Order: sequence, then C-alpha cells, then structure tokens
Amino acid sequence: MSGILDSVNQRTQLVGQNRLELLLFRLNGRQRFGINVFKVREVLQCPPLTAIPKLNKLVRGIAHIRGQTISVIDLSMATGGRRIEDLSSAFIVIAEYNRSVQGFLVGAVERIINTNWDAIMPPPQGTGRASYLTAVTQVENELIEILDVEKILNEISPLNTEVSQDVAATLSTEGNENKIIFIADDSSVARSQIKKALTAIGLEIEVAKNGLEALNRLKEIAAETGDVTNRVGVLVSDIEMPEMDGYTLTAEIKNTPELSKLHVVLHTSLSGVFNQAMVQKVGADDFIAKFHPDELATAVQKWLVKNNG
Repeated sequence: MSGILDSVNQRTQLVGQNRLELLLFRLNGRQRFGINVFKVREVLQCPPLTAIPKLNKLVRGIAHIRGQTISVIDLSMATGGRRIEDLSSAFIVIAEYNRSVQGFLVGAVERIINTNWDAIMPPPQGTGRASYLTAVTQVENELIEILDVEKILNEISPLNTEVSQDVAATLSTEGNENKIIFIADDSSVARSQIKKALTAIGLEIEVAKNGLEALNRLKEIAAETGDVTNRVGVLVSDIEMPEMDGYTLTAEIKNTPELSKLHVVLHTSLSGVFNQAMVQKVGADDFIAKFHPDELATAVQKWLVKNNG
C-alpha cells in the first residue's frame, strides 16, 4: 500500500480540467468511500495506537509516524457506524485538512480511480448517511460515497468562526453597500463557517452548493445587471465540489466577458503549495487555506476595496 501514492505528483495535470482521482476505501462492510488523492499524504497499515485520557470518543488514539504525532479518527464511528475492531488488518489514511494533519482509520484501502468532477453528484435526498456526505459517484455500477470530512472534524474539535475585534474594526462596506458576497462550497459546515466569518463585513451573502450551481446563478445575475460585478462584490469558492470544481468555475468566470471582472478567492483545505500554481493557471485572484476567519475576512475586504480602486 505504501506505493499506492508514488505517482501522485505526476497527476497534477488532471486538476484544472474538472478531473480528479479518488482513493477508494471501506469502513465496516461492503460500502465503498472515496477521498481526493490530493488530500492524502500517505496510506499505511495501522500502527500501534496510544490511548490518551479524555480523548474524544471518535479518536481511537494517537500514532507516532515519521517523527510526528497524529490523532487517529475512526471514520466508521464518526459517521454513526460501528467501530473498526480489528486494527491489525486496518489502515490509516493520513490526510491534510484545514491546516492540520489527521489520520483516518479505515477498514480496507482498495485503489485509485480517475474520474471527472461532472460525474461527482450531490448526495441524494433521504439517504441514511446524507448528513455526512458531500457527494456521490458511481464506479462499476456501485455507489461511492464521499464524506464531509469538514463536518466530522468540526464535530470533534469545533473551529472558531468569529472574526477578531481588531480585524472587525478594519472592515467596511463603504462603496459596496449594494453588493453581495457569493459563497460556493459543497460542505454545509464549511458554508456555515464562512457565512459566520463574513457577516462581520456587513454585506448580504448568497450561497451555492457546487461550482455549476454557482456559475449558473452568477450568469443569471449578470443577465439582470449587465455585469456581475454590479451586484456581486467577491466570490469565495471551495475547490473540491461536485459537478464542477473551483478551478473550472474560476476559469469559466474569467473566460466569460460579463463575469470576468469578478474577483475570485479560492478557499480550500487542499495543499497550499500546490494550489498557488493552480491559482495562477486558472486566473483566481487569491488563495486562502481553510479555515481562519481573520484571514478570510481580510482577503474578502481587500478585493472589495479593489473593486473601487
């Protein structure tokens, strides 16, 4: 399994073309799940775990891996399932989310698949795990579930969403009183976090659940106003979204005359080093790693001011 990610750095050309690769894994049972390969640092057989008093019940312990101490979260328990009992045959998926590294305990790891974001769909209504899903896709006539990891992490260790008083004192709507801030993110938790942080600016906020929904709505606004920037001050977009990712959304915006002046801030838990290159490639105006309310609010304020520059 250590070799499963060896060629990941050769695959970066997939991103920006509305394509991705998913690492498939199982928890307890036959259902398969997927995680974006670019979130994954390493996959390894579950090492011995050290129990720590007063850990969250979803954290099975900590592991010492390559000189780093990492919390190991039982993904099955975190999504309401049974705990993974046989650690000797289990795996840890080490991934980076929201500026930190976590280990996710899974029952089995299978393989990497190459797919399109337009084949990744929002979760169907009424499914049992719907509250923990951001998307689904079909592989070999089987439904693959993509978990809302940001929701899981927030339940274990809630993030602060409040802008500090010092930063709040610098925020202003001057010259943008009639504008809205537009948010595109497939995670309900992330949308809520971003909205809470950006309410400090004092502008109306509109949200979309994926890139395609955002693009269609922005085109509607442009049709009503002549230019989308007459109504929308800034777009804050996630990168990983079903149907259309944030890179493709940004490229579509920059290549559409009535949308092209819109400032786009990409806001994601994907690796920052990799994303800086992609930001330039697709023409985004800024990149902010999730999640720091002061940094996000400051970046949005900066691009609102540039609208009036």
